[in-house]
Amino acid sequence: MQIAFELAALPAPAVLSRLSSAPQGLTASEAAGRLRRYGPNLLPRPQREPWYLRLATNFSHFFALLLWVGAVLAWVAGMRELAVAIAGVVLVNGLFSYWQEYEAERAVEELEAMLPHQVTVRREGQERSLAAAGLVPGDVVVLREGEAIPADARVILSERLRLDTSAMTGESRPVPRSADPAADGAGALLALPNVVLAGSSVLSGHGEAVIFATGAQTEFGRIAQLTGRQRERPSPLEKELRWLTRLVAILAVSMGAVFYAIGTVFGGLTPVTAFLFSIGIIVANVPEGLLPTLTLALAMGVRRMAARQAVVKRLSAVEALGAATIIFTDKTGTLTENEMTVEAVWTSGRRTPDNDGEALEVLRVAALCCDAYLTPKPHGGWNASGDPTETAILLAAASRGLRPENLQQQWPRLGELPFDSVRKRMTTIQRGPSGPFACVKGASTEVLPRSTHVHWNGVTLPLDNALRNQIREAREALASGGLRVLAVATRPLPDTWSPTEVERDLTFLGLIAMHDPPRPEVPGAIAACRRAGVRVVMVTGDDPLTAGEIALEIGLTQSKPRAVSGDELARLSMIEVDALFENPDLLFARVAPEQKLQLVEACQRRGDVVAVTGDGVNDAPALKRADIGVAMGATGTDVAREAADVVLTDDNFASIAAAIEEGRTAYENVRKFVTYILASNIPELVPFILFVLLGIPLPLTIMQVLAVDLGTDLVPALALGAERAESGLMLRPPRPRDERLVDRNLLLRAYAWLGMLEAAFSLSMFFAIYWLPGWRPGQPMADTGPLYLLATTMTLAGIVACQVGNVFACRSLLEPAWRGGLFRNRLILAGIAVELAILCALIYAPPLASAFGLAPLAISHWLLLAPLPLATLLAEETRKALLRSRR
Repeated sequence: MQIAFELAALPAPAVLSRLSSAPQGLTASEAAGRLRRYGPNLLPRPQREPWYLRLATNFSHFFALLLWVGAVLAWVAGMRELAVAIAGVVLVNGLFSYWQEYEAERAVEELEAMLPHQVTVRREGQERSLAAAGLVPGDVVVLREGEAIPADARVILSERLRLDTSAMTGESRPVPRSADPAADGAGALLALPNVVLAGSSVLSGHGEAVIFATGAQTEFGRIAQLTGRQRERPSPLEKELRWLTRLVAILAVSMGAVFYAIGTVFGGLTPVTAFLFSIGIIVANVPEGLLPTLTLALAMGVRRMAARQAVVKRLSAVEALGAATIIFTDKTGTLTENEMTVEAVWTSGRRTPDNDGEALEVLRVAALCCDAYLTPKPHGGWNASGDPTETAILLAAASRGLRPENLQQQWPRLGELPFDSVRKRMTTIQRGPSGPFACVKGASTEVLPRSTHVHWNGVTLPLDNALRNQIREAREALASGGLRVLAVATRPLPDTWSPTEVERDLTFLGLIAMHDPPRPEVPGAIAACRRAGVRVVMVTGDDPLTAGEIALEIGLTQSKPRAVSGDELARLSMIEVDALFENPDLLFARVAPEQKLQLVEACQRRGDVVAVTGDGVNDAPALKRADIGVAMGATGTDVAREAADVVLTDDNFASIAAAIEEGRTAYENVRKFVTYILASNIPELVPFILFVLLGIPLPLTIMQVLAVDLGTDLVPALALGAERAESGLMLRPPRPRDERLVDRNLLLRAYAWLGMLEAAFSLSMFFAIYWLPGWRPGQPMADTGPLYLLATTMTLAGIVACQVGNVFACRSLLEPAWRGGLFRNRLILAGIAVELAILCALIYAPPLASAFGLAPLAISHWLLLAPLPLATLLAEETRKALLRSRR
């Protein structure tokens, strides 16, 4: 933005001339013409897909396509009810997913209020209130305390004007702005002393500025567009589901093709019958209930996180945080409070206690030299307004009994010499009982050279070199602790005084050390992340020394960190950047938005799953590029919230540790209910195989398969998705990036063990129905009539009964099912009740029984089924016990 540097070097009249404006502002016709030319002053929003395309995405991902193919095949095969049922599952699940994401987007949009809606602008010599969107280059805007900067502008009038630029830079310190031409037009845009940028706000003072860039042309807009160019990366869970879907599709189609060949070549089936048989094989292999169960389970995670003040924009983001191996976090407002606090007062060669008379004198003089103000709250405490540094001084004074309103009444102000970036000090003249006196506060490098005396242990002494050195050493010691240090001095004045003589022959009183305190919950959250094997790295625009001390204070690093500046980072090669992360005590300071992006990409090259937290415009590109972006909702910018996957409405970093645990729990729960769902595929598949190989009646029809997958299994599987975190979950390292959601061990457990158990138990019920009336192996079996209907009903009921035991068995990988309480998850009990209720409805409701080919069961049949849940559970618990004994 070259124009900003050119305008910064010009005096105010020349700036107005360059922008074809005037002190009285633009005319209405000029403003209208420029609005047509430059467009409204609106933040460019990333172009979103139309709602109908986003809706269609939920019906066209790979797993949904697999189900659509199954529905079409069922329809072609004449199984219309099955086709309609499968299509209904895809439609309901897609609508639910879309609605969940739509609601999350609405919640985020309600938080967007970064840029001001109304501003004060001068046009035709009159001040008027105008919508910020109507501003154009050349408009003269009035800047007042507490107001946001609506566009990029050059200051033409400044009265103690100080800005909060933390949304742009990450720094919490107030930044002065003046109307004087910049001595040097080079350097960073944010460093120009007479330029104000959209996204900043006025902390104190007032002024006027002429706008030179609006909307997409502002620095704010440039970063927003950089964010929009970042492609959204699929979450780890989304990648795993794609892999799982392909695996299931290959298995299902391959087995369907193989058994089509077996049926026609060895089974004596006609091509049509063999085709119907292969359709059954495919349907039995496809876990139709997995998609809705996964969606509902993640939605439950979303609700749980919402209760913890986290708005999740993508369902898969719930799990993605659990896979994070490294978190890049901003400092200001994320790890810290973004509020200055007085840490210490140094006088007479020492840090003085709160009630020390000399400390009170330092705070009294400093408080008189403040433009900020405090107003009492109705039930105690103070509301602070103005420069955070000055409000910190006033609060420190008030906490020691020096109420601001009393100070100004007792020593009223007569005049002032305002702070600016060149003077680096501020002076006020107050009326005292013995006449006027000066109160001076500012950088010690400015105040100390103007001091000739020092107040030391209650006595005013000449300020010799030894005392000067002692003061300098004290300042350096405080600054090396990450504190901001102000010097305070005073001087009695004659009744008649001139501004040029006020700031000389000062009496040095002491030093005030302040810092932006860490959030109290942050150290515990960082420790929890470390125990979980998740690395936390600070990436900030603040000073390296301050950032390093904060890192040590909150336990982010174990020793003095290696602080890499943005300038140093710019000189490093890609290989050298990657090598930086070998250092465990590392942080980055004074970095540009593009460099945050560079760091995220470097870690992704290393194989890390990267999470980024932040609240400012400068965080947005990295938030978008990261595997998971977490924005602050209360103080964050709309650009950051738009780029993020998760928005923390309370801006609490500690919620990150809780979210990681929630994410890991979600992943483990997905594995649990995937095991549960896949296990029932084998007892659904084996009947079709025996039908061809042994020539027996089909023990389970396709509609009965669907009754399990989309009926009885759904609620128990969903209950597994609501399981609490297992003990020690946050003591494990993050799972490897290449770990499969459905790995070999899970498949062997689900298919080769639990599935085969259920197949054996459920088919034993099928054969028992033939055995009891007198059938024996080798004899023909009826494939129609009441006996056949009763036998298939028992097969279906046997699978459901085994799944009752399986839902308890799947609650843990190795731990006993009763560890932590067999009934601690009441949703499982409710799921079992619903499962049995659905089964009874299918069996005893005549319309359903007719549609699914079922017959009523007698008490004797239920007694046969009763041992199956316990038998399944005990068999699995025996396997777990054997595995535990080998560890």
